[in-house]
Amino acid sequence: VNFSTVPSELAERELFGFEGSTIANDNEIGKLEQATNGTIFLDEIGDMSFHVQTSLLKVLQAGEFNPVGSKRKIKSNFRILSSTNQDLKVLINEGKFREDLFYRLNVVPIKLPTLRERVEDIKDLAHYFLGLSAKEGLGQKSISSDSIQVLNKQTWPGNVRELENFIRRLVVLSSDDFI
Repeated sequence: VNFSTVPSELAERELFGFEGSTIANDNEIGKLEQATNGTIFLDEIGDMSFHVQTSLLKVLQAGEFNPVGSKRKIKSNFRILSSTNQDLKVLINEGKFREDLFYRLNVVPIKLPTLRERVEDIKDLAHYFLGLSAKEGLGQKSISSDSIQVLNKQTWPGNVRELENFIRRLVVLSSDDFI
């Protein structure tokens, strides 16, 4: 679940599901129920509304939840992986992120350096994205070591997503099979 793309008023429905009537088509199974005995990835958790944070914290504490619009309890058993590009401690200090939820989620923190801090990954990522582009029917291209050196010198403020889009753009715009 990417909280930067899900409107806050729909986030609970996305996580917990929805039961609106007796008509089966009106009901939705939430991501937490779908993740039973598995893992759910919560992307951009710093963008999660305070209200949804409170609801998620209740689930983590009680081990169960109700779909939106329902009194039915669902037992929860899932692992959470979460990510954000924001500093959650700053958000906590600003009153925008619950400190108790932070400590519930911050069991094994992993700080992934920015792409500009790990330029040694750019070559492999570029080749990977070239392969993806070929699988998507955009054409099979290869890239020169000189071009990789140019990529290594970029700052990549959009990190890996920016590199992916740039490679895709090169594939589409390049008339040659060799970039």
